[in-house]
Amino acid sequence: MHTNYYFLRKLAPALVKPLVGLRFMDCFSQDRDEVVLVFAEAKGPLSYYRPFYIKATLRPDFSGLFFPESVRRARQNSVDLFEKLTEADVPDDADLETVAANRPGRVVTAVYSFLNERCLAIELENEYTLVFKFFGNRPNLLAFHGDTVIDLLNHKLATDYELQLSQLNRVLDQSYEAYVRNGFDHRPLFPTFGKVVNEWLMTQNGGPLQGIDRWSLIQETLTRLDEGRFYLTAWHHQPTLSLLPVGEIQRETTDPIEAANQFFTQFNGQNTIEQERGAWLRLLDKRQKRANALIDAAMQRLMSRDEGLSHEQMGHILMANLHDIEVPPGMRSPERVSLYDFYHDQPVTLKLKPDFSPQRNAENFYRKAKNEKIEEEHLTAQATAQEAELVKIDEQRQALAGITSLKELRRYVKQQGLTGETGTNDLSVDQLFKEVNLDGFRILIGRNARNNDLLTQRYAYKEDLWLHARDVPGSHVLIKYQAGKSFPRNVIERAAELAAWYSRRRTDSLCPVTVTPRKFVRKPKGLAEGQVLIEKESVVMVVPKGE
Repeated sequence: MHTNYYFLRKLAPALVKPLVGLRFMDCFSQDRDEVVLVFAEAKGPLSYYRPFYIKATLRPDFSGLFFPESVRRARQNSVDLFEKLTEADVPDDADLETVAANRPGRVVTAVYSFLNERCLAIELENEYTLVFKFFGNRPNLLAFHGDTVIDLLNHKLATDYELQLSQLNRVLDQSYEAYVRNGFDHRPLFPTFGKVVNEWLMTQNGGPLQGIDRWSLIQETLTRLDEGRFYLTAWHHQPTLSLLPVGEIQRETTDPIEAANQFFTQFNGQNTIEQERGAWLRLLDKRQKRANALIDAAMQRLMSRDEGLSHEQMGHILMANLHDIEVPPGMRSPERVSLYDFYHDQPVTLKLKPDFSPQRNAENFYRKAKNEKIEEEHLTAQATAQEAELVKIDEQRQALAGITSLKELRRYVKQQGLTGETGTNDLSVDQLFKEVNLDGFRILIGRNARNNDLLTQRYAYKEDLWLHARDVPGSHVLIKYQAGKSFPRNVIERAAELAAWYSRRRTDSLCPVTVTPRKFVRKPKGLAEGQVLIEKESVVMVVPKGE
């Protein structure tokens, strides 16, 4: 949260006292994507008088602000930046003495943040403004004159020239009425929360809250964010600056400048092995979460089968009571029959297919019972495999914690297949792809472009049914073929709903989905990851629906 809106909202007023009234004396860069800004009351022959430094790192993978007490500028590999702002305005016809007297930079007149946006502004005299931009795919430092961008730190981000200072404030309706209109989804109202706050909302009070209960928690969280308490913590195995007490808290302060400095120092003080170890531990956390979810889903499905009669029991009851069901020749069977349940010594109502005879309805129950047993075996095997996966994850986590050299860490990661690029042969289909089971049919879902290729090229057979949301990026979906069985319509529609859900059409009211046997899907050499050619297809229209 070190560049989060709620932190910048506290940092800006804390910078007013040390910055306002100083002059913007110097701005230079010694490393790529890093800039140093120097503010001072005056500049002497050898040094600045009462300087205040801002060191900003603006890399794609990390951005942040640091306020060191001193900065030593290198004699080489250093370049001056934003020179237009580090010189005071003087008339064109001024004499040399006047020009020399006005060489010191422009005076800082204000420091402020923007409404619902990850930006910090340092306002200078004569309508010049420096803005640290932390939103979007890449951070940047912008210089404005009036409302217009006149200079950038990173000139490759050409679209930043289109930004207007007056448009950086983002007004959002964050009322309860807007929350209701958005279907009790807070994210469109509070896009500034970020990962830390959203996870906090999901884990408080024993789990995710809904409706007005979540709204109450949101209001409590906003109060906490406004308290001005800053926590330096280890969150998901990496140093984090948080306004909420999450993770393994190491330090706490009420000074935002001190908090920014402590975080910046600790984050950049990590060595390579700590950074890589943290990344692999986060990966193991994700795998652990997924394994637990698969176990829960399998166990819930198994437990739901224990409620009420099984299809095999229904078949036995129907066959035992055939003498009570009289269907005259040429007539349809009743849709529902009330029969004696000798398993529980009470009446039970069975739903029959009117077009089938009672005997054929019993056969239908036995066929479903066979599929139930297959599904039960699969669910049991899935739960067992995921329990073994949890044991393996725990062993890997302990092993990673004990490794002391980078070479040993990378060797272990490769041996264990943690990279995702190696070791896939050791992973089961359940571990590689999302899976849904319906009426005995397995539906597999790719997780990303590379995973889609793996599913379609290595784990699909020519008779499997292949689905994909039409004309948009999305997951490849397979329905695994079962010998002698056709694909039921409800299974195809459910797989199509999943293909639509895991695509760019997730929010559409109706989505066209391509359906074709795998044998009509080709991947010629040269196509990008996840891209294929389809020789023959049919299309179904479905409403996107997740698991």
